[in-house]
Amino acid sequence: MNQYRADLHIHTLLSPCGSLEMSPAAILEAAAEKALDIIGIADHNSTRQSTIIRDMAKKYGIFVLCGAEINTKEEIHCLAFMEDDEKLAVFQNYLDEHLIKVPNNPEKMGYQVVVNEAEEIIYEEENLLIAAIDQDIEAAEKFVHSLGGIFIPAHINKTVNSLLGQLGFIPPDLKPDAVEISRHITREKFLAENPFVKGFNITTASDAHIPGDVGKIASVFEIEKRSFAEIKMALHGENGRRVITK
Repeated sequence: MNQYRADLHIHTLLSPCGSLEMSPAAILEAAAEKALDIIGIADHNSTRQSTIIRDMAKKYGIFVLCGAEINTKEEIHCLAFMEDDEKLAVFQNYLDEHLIKVPNNPEKMGYQVVVNEAEEIIYEEENLLIAAIDQDIEAAEKFVHSLGGIFIPAHINKTVNSLLGQLGFIPPDLKPDAVEISRHITREKFLAENPFVKGFNITTASDAHIPGDVGKIASVFEIEKRSFAEIKMALHGENGRRVITK
């Protein structure tokens, strides 16, 4: 097995809370400086910037998971990644259909733009992406898994916008591939405070909104090669693959 450093929670300038400095090139340069092998692009309720970064990442030797950070009906943030462009398009249609439509005010909430490799704006999202979708977490998880995707409730140690913060428990019917903790707590401390989570694999990631935060913390994936299937096996601890989290 090989070990690969991964930061699976990175926002771009498409997220209204993301700095306009978070262009594809800036993200990839920061990831390369931090010796990241795998990154996950997870803008709020949109996948539209992720494939551009994935295609640019080839010259950096970085593997990119394309997806989004879903904000569910309960205001729970969850990472979701798809294996290919066809499934990503279906997922984007789902997000567009279910996003609660609130017009964005760029002056107050931040700009929501997609840029190409030359950093030219090619799309601007009119609806506020940090609004919730009208689907609960269990419906979102089932939809993501119906497409063979990866589903990870994000920063569950936080008191807001997290599975434990919003609900206080993990629904028994929910089947996440893993759960994520933020860089502000260690795995050991989190499990000591929440022993009922011991049955789930745990990742940690930066939740970067500025270039300097990319790779501030990373999980290590012990897998044969960098691929969607290998990453998913590691999240489940299958066939000798695993995720190592501090």
